[in-house]
Amino acid sequence: MQRWGYATTAVRSAADLILRDLQNNPDMWLQVVHILQNSQNLNTKFFALQVLESVIKYRWNALPVEQRDGIKNYISDVIVQLSSNEVSFRQERLYVNKLNIILVQVLKHEWPARWTSFIPDLVAAAKSSETICENCMAILKLLSEEIFDFSRGEMTQQKIKELKSSLNSEFRLIHELCLYVLSATQSSELIRATLATLHAFLSWIPVGFIFESPLLETLLKFFPMAAYRNLTLQCLTEVAALQFGDFYNVQYVKMYTFFMLQLQAILPPGTIPNAYANGSNEEQAFIQNLALFFTAFFKNHIRILEASAENRAALLVGLEYLIGISYVDDTEVFKVCLDYWNVFVLELFEAHNQMEPAIPAVSMIGLQMIPGVDGTGTAVHQRRQLYASPLSKLRMLMICRMAKPEEVLIVEDENGNIVRETMKDNDVLVQYKIMRETLIYLSHLDHEDTEQQMLKKLTKQLNGEDWSWNNLNTLCWAIGSISGSMVEEQENRFLVMVIRDLLNLCEITKGKDNKAVIASNIMYVVGQYPRFLRAHWKFLKTVVNKLFEFMHEMHPGVQDMACDTFLKIVQKCKRKFVTQQVGENEPFVSELLTNLATTILDLEPHQIHTFYESVGHMIQAESDNTKRDEYLKRLMSLPNQKWAEIIGQAGQSIDILKNQDVIRSVLNILQTNTSVATSLGPHFFPQISLIFLDMLTVYRMYSELVSSTIAEGGPYASKSSFVKLLRSIKRETLKLIETFVDKAEDLPHLGKQFVPPMMDPILGDYARNVPDARESEVLSLFATIINKYKAEMLDDVPRIFEAVFQCTLEMITKNFEDYPEHRLKFFSLLRAIGTHCFKALIQLSSQQLKLVIDSINWAFRHTERNIAETGLSLLLEILKNFQASEFTNQFYKTYFLTIEQEIFAVLTDSFHKPGFKLHVLVLQHLFCVVDGLTEPLWDASTVSYPSNAMFVRDYTIKLLGASFPNMTAAEVTKFVDGLLGSRHDLPSFKNHIRDFLVQSKEFSAQDNKDLYAEEAAVQREKERQRMLAIPGLIAPSELQDEMVDS
Repeated sequence: MQRWGYATTAVRSAADLILRDLQNNPDMWLQVVHILQNSQNLNTKFFALQVLESVIKYRWNALPVEQRDGIKNYISDVIVQLSSNEVSFRQERLYVNKLNIILVQVLKHEWPARWTSFIPDLVAAAKSSETICENCMAILKLLSEEIFDFSRGEMTQQKIKELKSSLNSEFRLIHELCLYVLSATQSSELIRATLATLHAFLSWIPVGFIFESPLLETLLKFFPMAAYRNLTLQCLTEVAALQFGDFYNVQYVKMYTFFMLQLQAILPPGTIPNAYANGSNEEQAFIQNLALFFTAFFKNHIRILEASAENRAALLVGLEYLIGISYVDDTEVFKVCLDYWNVFVLELFEAHNQMEPAIPAVSMIGLQMIPGVDGTGTAVHQRRQLYASPLSKLRMLMICRMAKPEEVLIVEDENGNIVRETMKDNDVLVQYKIMRETLIYLSHLDHEDTEQQMLKKLTKQLNGEDWSWNNLNTLCWAIGSISGSMVEEQENRFLVMVIRDLLNLCEITKGKDNKAVIASNIMYVVGQYPRFLRAHWKFLKTVVNKLFEFMHEMHPGVQDMACDTFLKIVQKCKRKFVTQQVGENEPFVSELLTNLATTILDLEPHQIHTFYESVGHMIQAESDNTKRDEYLKRLMSLPNQKWAEIIGQAGQSIDILKNQDVIRSVLNILQTNTSVATSLGPHFFPQISLIFLDMLTVYRMYSELVSSTIAEGGPYASKSSFVKLLRSIKRETLKLIETFVDKAEDLPHLGKQFVPPMMDPILGDYARNVPDARESEVLSLFATIINKYKAEMLDDVPRIFEAVFQCTLEMITKNFEDYPEHRLKFFSLLRAIGTHCFKALIQLSSQQLKLVIDSINWAFRHTERNIAETGLSLLLEILKNFQASEFTNQFYKTYFLTIEQEIFAVLTDSFHKPGFKLHVLVLQHLFCVVDGLTEPLWDASTVSYPSNAMFVRDYTIKLLGASFPNMTAAEVTKFVDGLLGSRHDLPSFKNHIRDFLVQSKEFSAQDNKDLYAEEAAVQREKERQRMLAIPGLIAPSELQDEMVDS
């Protein structure tokens, strides 16, 4: 241990092995006392204490009484000896802390039953010296944390309850000790230790000790002293967070008003952001603690401060402080404040909303509503008047600090440069969601004030008084975030001013970076207000032409955002572009197609694909077939020319297709087609018919090239850039066909005619290829085809099965890692066959069916959630289909026990928790199906049972008894009987299994939220319905378009 810090890695590894062996030696702990007494090295002592801690945690009750007492007395003596002397206590602080932890571990076993006098002994020892007292405080703090904060999963519920009630009943002694110390000592270390201990205790002690003793006055006495300010404030925050009905309201008011008087002397309200920016760590922590205090107090006791006129002034000052703290430039501090503001504003909004229910014509008067005649109305009105000023300041805060929404791609980096964002910051997105919600509630409470503040801030941007990238960004993000919360008339008026001002700002501002920031903001704002754009063609046209301008702007991120915004606007306003508008010579789409080549001239391939997808949406809105086909032809003329050129050259010499530039062109053309197929759906038929057969020829040729390259170059060749490029053509071809088949739902006959020509070039090619050259997209394409054409595909299933089944299984069953894409898509294909072409499964030979069932079992044993869930869903479908078929007895006799055993194996494995809902459904099906079987599930030649249900009961008891030796036979039997008893009632069947999993210790002391995933989903849907009822809470740009543009 002595030379550990200087050892080489090899020596350290060897020493590590020796220490591990020592630690695992069951008698090593007997040497601990000897080591602690004789070693001078702190690491050696820590190692010995680690060994001792392990014995106390896991083997304590198995030790003889004299050994337990020996350890207990020895640890207590060493702690007293070291902490009775100021010098040794300060020098050996780390060692003493570790000894304290060991003592608390002993207490968890011994106290109160076998060490009843512990608290009185500790309090008596504390009175003998200040350093012992300081350490006693540390032990009490640890004890409180162990019992109240860290006990879950460490101790049984019964033990926790016992320790809590012991601490409660003996707290009087601790309370007296704390008060005595705080009134008598001059030692700052001891005062700090006592305050820290109180902080740990305050959340659970009997309430009389707080309000019916001098404790609060004592704490408030320490608050003005800089050395104790933070600890005292943490204690006061714990008190503020408690709730006891109205019994102690008077004390709370006294505490708050006295606290506010002291606070104003320490930190005047207007200076907080500066005080934080220039403060020491202690001063910054103080402001953070202040945020916690105010939010805790207001969450629980704001109503008692509202109740009387003399307290309202102090309440408003407190809110002023919290708004000041909200401007502090620190994410954690802001999060604390924001969470409270969200709760505060929501509560005011709900009261306001009950008075004037949220109907489409949301009141534009907001806070100035005439109060109701009854008492409730008057009270709500008075509250709104009371908070009018803080709410107005809060609106400004939200506007100034609005977080960045997901759609914005252009950001300011840490060096002050404007760049394209490369990665999403999830924390910022969560913050944006809360701020957006809060601002929408604020907007509903007073639309006029919201609008005025935003327009005033925008004017300051225009005249340069307040111009900065950050100020403009946050303002525009705030403007975009309240979309849908105003009535249409007000929204129109407001937006006309906003968009005009922003377009003017773009004209008058010089500098590439400045223009990029303004462009980004214009695009974000217009993308958020589809209702406005639909109602104002001239604005819509101006905005789209502005986007076309931005598509030539080479600043990073501007073109991407222009293409994304164009797509977003077209999706919401597509009919406007195919209708001839007043004063126009032709529909906008026709004008756009005429200038297409110029518009997309400067765009990258991926941006062109987004652009083409957008135009596809426009064309899809055209109801006249002739016009629609003509628009499609014009849209595709550029890629089609290039395609015809390449196919023509390939006819002269096939080698042209091996040229890398040509390969990239082919890929680009296919991707463009896929983008249009995505948005145009079944109407893409004329275009895909044009290129389909040539495309299959190119597919086959590239596939052969891939195979020969891999065959010649070995497995490494599959990783070469050339092969990757060739394979991306194959994938894109498959994706294009799958997209078209998937979207052609109204016209199934259209897609079906493409299936026969694909059989050999695609399926045959898959079977012939080496594993590394097989595309997983073949599996998903045929899954889509079967899902779409269902039983019509029955005759083709044997061919599909033959081509993909055996060869794919060989690829994916070697381990759980190789070919991850093939895994999920293979089981999706199998599920499609099981669901829609079940007859094809019945016609399989028994060997093939066994292979199918084995592969499904293998799927749900997978730890990859998607694969496991697909396997379980498929199993459930097959079980139900076989139950309804004439082969039900034969099938269940062969597979019932295997499936039950496999399902219990994954159900009781915590790695498979997410599949809990489906595990339960499969088990329920199995336990219900036994009643309908007419043949025995057991081997009739060896044993006999009165019924299948009795056999399954017996088999399950044996199965679980062998798997859980820690459970008694009676417990297992009770569980199995409970399963059989509740099998027809899913909720109680599910709860019964949940209880068993926790009881069996498989899932205790873990995060078991997956066992309650269904309930959580119901809760999420409820929340969504609540949000839909409040205009603006779900952004209009995210709503499925109920307001179809006309």
